[in-house]
Amino acid sequence: MELDQLTKQIHTKQSFLCVGLDVDLEKIPPHLLDEEDPLFTFAKAIIDATHDLCVAYKPNTAFFEAYGSKGWDALKKTIDYLNQHYPLHFTIADAKRGDIGNTSSRYAKAFFETLNFDSVTIAPYMGKDSVEPFLEFEEKYAILLALTSNQGAYDFQTSTDKEKNLYQKVLLTASQYNNSDRLMYVVGATKAESLQEIRAIVPDAFLLVPGVGAQGGSLEEVVRYGKNDQVGLLVNSSRGIIYASQGADFAQAAREKAQVLQKQMATLL
Repeated sequence: MELDQLTKQIHTKQSFLCVGLDVDLEKIPPHLLDEEDPLFTFAKAIIDATHDLCVAYKPNTAFFEAYGSKGWDALKKTIDYLNQHYPLHFTIADAKRGDIGNTSSRYAKAFFETLNFDSVTIAPYMGKDSVEPFLEFEEKYAILLALTSNQGAYDFQTSTDKEKNLYQKVLLTASQYNNSDRLMYVVGATKAESLQEIRAIVPDAFLLVPGVGAQGGSLEEVVRYGKNDQVGLLVNSSRGIIYASQGADFAQAAREKAQVLQKQMATLL
């Protein structure tokens, strides 16, 4: 997908919402456990109920990988369903990969060719040769972990060396990689106070922002400090949307939660 298409969808829908598909069999409505493929059944229902309110979906691969080959089959069915029925939605494999170059190239092939995702999340710790293989694919994107929303982010990401935090060095260094125009960055909504300085380093990049909703991040602050001229934001909500109900109305309840966020986004845009 070209980023101009994503930006157009954001303006058309007045939404920069990404719905996270963290499909946990311990949390989905119990009646779905009798289905032949409860992971896909749940994901499909959420997608069908929310597609007009969001511009992106982010399956967290761990929630599929946990169930072995059945889980991978469900993930493949989910991305195939998205690409067939909702091809204008931006798709993110939340896999947090990152390894030496030849391994990264295989990860890239897996997510970009075999599964046909638009993007994949990447850990930057191993540096340039672990990231650039993901940037070799036309109209595919690597979303680099920069400043995450979890408490452990303070262990390393905000450590200072020569007056720069590690996450700032990640942004500055990665922006010099080959095909860095295909880089996006993860910045947690709970770190919204840092978005302004992040924007100064990567003014044109898309930011994937988790942490609004269940983790307590402020949507208003994210937009105030993180929005650029093209919007440049994908705000993710997972648990706050998909687990809104444990009953037969789970899809409708998810839609209502997504609608609340979309309306707030429309006002902020």
